[in-house]
Amino acid sequence: MESAEIRRRWLSFFEERGHTVVPSASLIADDPTLLLVNAGMVPFKPYFLGEEKPPYKRASSVQKCVRTPDIEEVGKTTRHGTFFQMCGNFSFGDYFKEGAIKLAWELLTGSVEHGGYGLEPEKLWITVYQDDDEAEQIWRDVVGVPAERIQRLGKKDNFWSMGVPGPCGPCSEINYDRGPEFGVEGGPAVNDERYVEIWNLVFMQYERGQGTGKEDFEILGDLPSKNIDTGLGLERLAMILQGVQNMYETDTLKVVIDKATELTGVRYGQAHASDVSLRVVADHMRTSVMLIGDGVTPGNEGRGYVLRRIMRRAIRNMRMLGASGPVVGELVDTVIKTMGEQYPELETDRKRIETVALAEEAAFLKALKGGTNILDTAVTETKAAGGTVLSGDKAFLLHDTWGFPIDLTLEMAAEQGLSVDEDGFRRLMKEQRDRAKADARAKKTGHADVSAYREIADTSGSTEFTGYTNTEGETTVVGLIVNGVPSPAATEGDDVEVVLDRTPFYAEGGGQQADSGRIRLHSGAVIQVRDVQQPVPGVSVHKGSVQVGEVTVGSTAYATIDVKRRRAIARAHSATHLTHQALRDALGPTAAQAGSENAPGRFRFDFGSPAAVPGTVLTDVEQKINEVLARELDVHAEVMPIDEAKRQGAIAEFGEKYGEKVRVVTIGDFSKELCGGTHVHNTAQLGLVKLLGESSIGSGVRRIEALVGVDAYNFLAKEHTVVAQLQELVKGRSEELPDKISAMLGKLKDAEKEIEKFRAEKVLQAAAGLAQGAQDVRGVALVTGQVPDGTSADDLRKLVLDVRGRIPGDRPAVVALFTTANGRPLTVIATNEAARERGLKAGELVRTAAKTLGGGGGGKPDVAQGGGQNPEAIGEAIAAVERLVADTV
Repeated sequence: MESAEIRRRWLSFFEERGHTVVPSASLIADDPTLLLVNAGMVPFKPYFLGEEKPPYKRASSVQKCVRTPDIEEVGKTTRHGTFFQMCGNFSFGDYFKEGAIKLAWELLTGSVEHGGYGLEPEKLWITVYQDDDEAEQIWRDVVGVPAERIQRLGKKDNFWSMGVPGPCGPCSEINYDRGPEFGVEGGPAVNDERYVEIWNLVFMQYERGQGTGKEDFEILGDLPSKNIDTGLGLERLAMILQGVQNMYETDTLKVVIDKATELTGVRYGQAHASDVSLRVVADHMRTSVMLIGDGVTPGNEGRGYVLRRIMRRAIRNMRMLGASGPVVGELVDTVIKTMGEQYPELETDRKRIETVALAEEAAFLKALKGGTNILDTAVTETKAAGGTVLSGDKAFLLHDTWGFPIDLTLEMAAEQGLSVDEDGFRRLMKEQRDRAKADARAKKTGHADVSAYREIADTSGSTEFTGYTNTEGETTVVGLIVNGVPSPAATEGDDVEVVLDRTPFYAEGGGQQADSGRIRLHSGAVIQVRDVQQPVPGVSVHKGSVQVGEVTVGSTAYATIDVKRRRAIARAHSATHLTHQALRDALGPTAAQAGSENAPGRFRFDFGSPAAVPGTVLTDVEQKINEVLARELDVHAEVMPIDEAKRQGAIAEFGEKYGEKVRVVTIGDFSKELCGGTHVHNTAQLGLVKLLGESSIGSGVRRIEALVGVDAYNFLAKEHTVVAQLQELVKGRSEELPDKISAMLGKLKDAEKEIEKFRAEKVLQAAAGLAQGAQDVRGVALVTGQVPDGTSADDLRKLVLDVRGRIPGDRPAVVALFTTANGRPLTVIATNEAARERGLKAGELVRTAAKTLGGGGGGKPDVAQGGGQNPEAIGEAIAAVERLVADTV
């Protein structure tokens, strides 16, 4: 039975039994504690925690999941993988233990003809929690499982919690006996390789207290409402139903292994080392496609780093298998074909996925070539010095300059018998991050502790947003938080967080900045609002300070936003939609939105593109946008079912979580997007849009920055002033400026070349004198010395080679010259063939000199270059070279 059919049967079975089928959520977790969705219950977590009311009593899903803690073990064993699909059924206060157990047994053992999976009942073993008499009784007396195939296990194996205070409960696992060829008998308590777990039923019935680990916590009592959370690993069931020994031989992974075999000529099963690499490629390429499909792009932080790491591991393993050219395109094609039946959006987004993946492969192949040379040199230097640990600064250089994930450096160093100073690397990474974030502290309350907001939400409900149609209105203060703690009142001078029952203030979200304004209480108190956030879904928290009087919970008030700011932001947001559509028209659907910020009078828009957008294309996009403004198109918003929005072709942003009902913003016949933000009523209200330019912000992601309305006009007015000044300086019309300035720059460049030529000639004039002054060291002509400061590396190299060429070829010669450039010492050393025959190699001499200078270097035996930090040590470095020459010969 193919994986797609397993998935179809699961959803059909539960839908027929009253469950709402919930589509898989994006792998981008809507949870601040998670980088990626790593379990089937993650999308339902708010319901289990009581943060939100579930819209259904029963639900079922097949959720995409990614786990990477054991990434180094992927391929080495056949049990570890990064991507998997978790089939789940959930009950929120509806059926409990008996219902969940009976449903599971019916689906697993039901005949294939009637929609089941057709597993033999006698091969199924059950585990229950050690104290769960009820579950054992249901399995034995209601379902009919013999007592000898039911085993009790402790908290470590058969009790579930989230690791923090909250819901918890006993588990019951269904295990499949794969037969004596997989080990000794005795049930899952004895051998989990033979008796493999396929389905875990979690009975959420207790409230957990504080504690650590999987066993050390207190049970506080029963939950008011008992819930069910179950999970069946689709890949594990596929392994059983397809009669293969491990998940890498199932249909969705074996086809990728076969493609990797075709590309490299290495057959699976040929050798352990190559099997490991083939499994890494299959697993990591499938995971990469699924992540890119959900909007993740390669980067050096967060999810982007996870994607970059696994993609680069896959590419490197293909190189280890013998692949010499690009391979990602064919591997991605194979994954999309095999997973597309289950996730049709992969086919729809094929071009974008391929573009992102190919761009990352090209970037890494380039980095791999340069970075490998750096790593090899560092390894050689470390071993030559008798070390066994690659320094943290080398690892940081590989990461920062060549894009080597630290894990790749660890692997490659280990292959050379070295470990890596990870602490030093992470210290340098932290210093870099701290510098980057020094002026960017988070302004949101965040999710560290949102209990105060939940308490208000539970008491007063969600905040009604009236800002689509109103900029002011009557309201009531339903919650006050002072210094992070709920408070009944706040007085003049207090910084406060205010929750209203209804508000015209837009809370920051969807790339749109928050409104600011004032809340005037009928008592005369005034709150100046500077920011609005939603730390809990549906609850708008107005952050500001009490300017006058006392604010109390329950007070009636009048809320007014800064209309000028709102209108400027609305213009920017509508301009973002126009830019998105114009880019897609110019570049295709791969130019999908990857983020945005809409601020008063300006916006930035991030989108997918493997390369820079040509200036001519950007000009065309800008012209198209402004032509739309002139058409005076109406802008309107409509709430509709998400399926209807998709049918109408509305564009959705990757990574955003949408409900059953969505708001669609339509701009005439030009643009249609899912959006919760505020907009203008007609495109003419934007006035003018000026694109300032575009740049790269990561692999495969570009950013456009732009101005709107008066800000755009002011920018162009300044540009006009600058042009007028240039016209006066060069005595020409505006259209002549490019040619005249280009001619001036050309003359300047020619003059610089003449100066450079003169300086080089002056340096080379010293060659004859240096050659004549060569020392004789046991038959070797040795030229050492320091040339004038400021000599470039190229000129120094030319001088060294010129001097070497002036010494007769049959006489061993070593030329080692030094200079200081930009405050740093630099050396170039060359040897001729006769000297190399006597053991004198330029690379070894440079390393000795550079070490004395406080730096490093390397090169070939005939010529090498190095540098350092201490120009005062040049004299010592010359002496060190002279000693090494004397000792060698």
